[in-house]
Amino acid sequence: MVPLPYYLLLSAALFAIGVLGVLVRRNLIVVLMSIELMLNAVNLTFVAFARFHGSMDGQVIVFFVMAVAAAEAVVGLAIVIAVFRHRQSLDPQEMQLLKW
Repeated sequence: MVPLPYYLLLSAALFAIGVLGVLVRRNLIVVLMSIELMLNAVNLTFVAFARFHGSMDGQVIVFFVMAVAAAEAVVGLAIVIAVFRHRQSLDPQEMQLLKW
């Protein structure tokens, strides 16, 4: 049986990689994938704590997080496709749609 700190370290590493991907990458699709990586890191933490405490609460929360992540992916990809059709670019630095 793998101890809890190993799961937490893996989750923290995945979350850090996701944050780095959001901050550094210049492609909207990669940014969305990085957000998904962060959500999966949180899911891993929930499952690890649920297993450590012997309850199902964490797994239920993971189910809801996965549902929200799927909805976020659908909406995010729709926005990305709409932006790409309008701008012919996926660079978030060039998008100033909501800026004054």
